Amino acid sequence: MRFLHPDGSTVHLAYCTNVHPAETLDGVLAQLGDYSEPVRSRLGVDRLGVGLWLAKDAVYTLISDPGALRLLRAELKRRRLEVVTLNGFPYEGFGAEEVKYRVYKPDWTDPERLKYTADLARLLTALLPDDTGEGSISTLPLAWRSAYDHRSAEVARRALASLAEFLDDMERTTGRSIRIGLEPEPGCVVETTADAIGPLSEIGHDRIGVCVDTCHLATSFEDPAFALDELEAAGISVVKAQLSTALHVQEPHLPEARRELAAFDEPRFLHQTRVRTEAGLRGTDDVGEALHLGGLPVTGPWRAHFHLPLHAVSAGPLTSTMPVLQDCLTRLVGGPTAHTHHLEVETYTWQSLPPSMRPVDRAGLIDGIVAELDFARDLLTDLGLKELQ
Repeated sequence: MRFLHPDGSTVHLAYCTNVHPAETLDGVLAQLGDYSEPVRSRLGVDRLGVGLWLAKDAVYTLISDPGALRLLRAELKRRRLEVVTLNGFPYEGFGAEEVKYRVYKPDWTDPERLKYTADLARLLTALLPDDTGEGSISTLPLAWRSAYDHRSAEVARRALASLAEFLDDMERTTGRSIRIGLEPEPGCVVETTADAIGPLSEIGHDRIGVCVDTCHLATSFEDPAFALDELEAAGISVVKAQLSTALHVQEPHLPEARRELAAFDEPRFLHQTRVRTEAGLRGTDDVGEALHLGGLPVTGPWRAHFHLPLHAVSAGPLTSTMPVLQDCLTRLVGGPTAHTHHLEVETYTWQSLPPSMRPVDRAGLIDGIVAELDFARDLLTDLGLKELQ
């Protein structure tokens, strides 16, 4: 979906297809018909933005076979779907029964991460709509924090600098600009927006910026206004923003709060959990660790990295960090100037939600995606943006 910002620019809204566990091109093509087109139809829009996740096997097919790329382009056009952004964080296996730490491999110390991201950029230049000259790709924030040292940092810096040069050359050839956004995430080398400033300043290239995930931002208890002001002051752009909310536990000492939170302790994804203390931010890699004896202190609210549906409402001891999302969105696109033009709803955890919140079939998932995009549409129009048909 497209929106006209008061400054005259176009803001794109998409939903991220990493909610669909397709690893091959055939799977990607099937999800466009099974989910994306029905979502578009239900929303009543002439075109729907999809933030494609293309796993490494699908990428290999599209890069090596021009006919496959033509087929994907034709399917997007036929179903009235458009792509301006890709999710380049997961490399493969995001639909596996257990993802956990695997999602951070290969990282930016591995040449395969550079090759994969460069291939995504090449594909995106071919997938962009004819009237759109700029695309974005989100990527992991360098690496998971363990086993990352000064040598690792230098290898990652050189890889990203090399990618920036490649993107410069590609724009000269294709006339299309692709930018990359490191996506800060709890537990990673770049956990917060502040952590991104140093590495990105060393690269010193506007091709490489930040993807602000509002769930991650909230989990780390970042203040949106401060975080975004610091990025702007450092000259680092917000390449894209992922609209998502985290779990907020106001009183983690209460037995009912702990029981409800335990229902979100599931085997597939990591759900990093954080609390603010007088000594600073403390955290665990997963929500189960936080709940165990000796886990996290209960001296203040907890937040857990669990992407909740945007429209989810809770009257119990668990709530969402929707106020953080709203503050961030107001800061990014609510003023006289749009500070990013690519927005993506990214709730990939539908099938990992507690049973009472989980869709039971394909129709239920379509309903959920439609409700989220409707909710996001209302947020944007309330900020003064006008939906374009």
